[in-house]
Order: sequence, then structure tokens, then C-alpha cells
Amino acid sequence: MTRHDPSSPSARRTFPGSLLALAALGALLVAALATWQPPFPSSRSSGDDAPLDGAPRASAVTGAVVVVVQNRNDRYAEGSVPAGVTVFDDQFAAVANLDADLLAALRRAATAAADDGLRLEVNSGWRSAAHQERLLEKAIAERGSAEEAARWVATPETSPHVSGDAVDIGGAGAGWLAVHGAGHGLCQVYDNEPWHFELREYAATDGCPATYADPSRDPRMQQ
Repeated sequence: MTRHDPSSPSARRTFPGSLLALAALGALLVAALATWQPPFPSSRSSGDDAPLDGAPRASAVTGAVVVVVQNRNDRYAEGSVPAGVTVFDDQFAAVANLDADLLAALRRAATAAADDGLRLEVNSGWRSAAHQERLLEKAIAERGSAEEAARWVATPETSPHVSGDAVDIGGAGAGWLAVHGAGHGLCQVYDNEPWHFELREYAATDGCPATYADPSRDPRMQQ
């Protein structure tokens, strides 16, 4: 049997080729990491559908590769929610920071809705003033004027979301609440926002008040 001599010229010639192969593989991995973005969810509410506040907030450096990281916890702390959050998920500030009476009414309604096979999912609830300001700026940019934006997004000073007095309910849950919400003191407020509900405790006996065409017609928005 002939043994291979690692010191022979033929053996030495294969070693640089291995190094080149490893270097090429490393370059591919670096390129992949440099372009990778984490698949974070986005909000879906009436004015809250921008992906995680736009610009990245932090970066982690590994060797020569910079991996961009967006901090979901910061976003959630300001009132955004991922898909599927219900009125019982008070680990999210959007739910936990709602007015206590509003939240209690929502949970009573959600229990009743569950008997009909529906979930009351929160698209937006409480929001920080800073988050509300960003939503307003976004609406002005998209709709072309402050006057048109006011039909959809309130200022931080007037928004019932900032005070914790409003919630946006998603999907079929909003339709169920439009029909059954008054019995729990929950009322639709604006014709153009059928997802937006606020607490009107007298509605259980007196019914919900007339709705406004849009937020710009609401006297509370004129402060």
C-alpha cells in the first residue's frame, strides 16, 4: 500500500485551493448577513399601519458586518400592537393603558362575543403622545393638508387614544360591536371610522348618541 506524503509537492498544491474555497464561502455569508432584516409584524389600525416606526433604532456589530435591528419593545411601549392582540392581552401598553372602565366594558363585550365565535382584536388602543404626533405627521404627508388629515387623525392634545379613552377593533369584531356594543356601553363615534369605539356608560339604557361624520366634526377636536 502506498501512503500519501503530506509534505509532497502535490499535497502542498491543494492547500491554497482549500483556503480560497473557505474565503469564498465566508464572503457569501457576510453578504447574506449584511442584507438580512428581521421579519417584524406591522400594525394594522386606522392610522397606525407604518412598519415599526420607520428608521432602525439600534445596530449590533459582529466583526465587519453590521446587522440592523429594530426594537419592537420600544414600539409596543408607545402603543402599537402586533396582529392578533385581544382586549385581554394587557402585556401590551395599548391595552393595559386604556381607561379602566373602558377596558372592563370591552372585556365583558368580548366574553359575550366569544359565545358567537368572535374575538375582539385590538388594532389600536392607548397611544403615547409621541406616537400620535408621528401618525398625524404621516397623515398630513399622505393626505396633502392638515385639514384633510384632521378627518382621520387627532392631535396628541385632543386624541382620545392618547388619554386611553378609545379603542380600534379589527375585522368582524368591529361589526359585532357595532350591533351589540351599546348593551355594554360601547359606541361607535365616527361614521368614517367604524372600527373606533368609546365608552358611553348610559348607552346600555339610553342607546348610543348620534355619530359624527368624522373626527374634524367632533367638538372635542376643536381645542
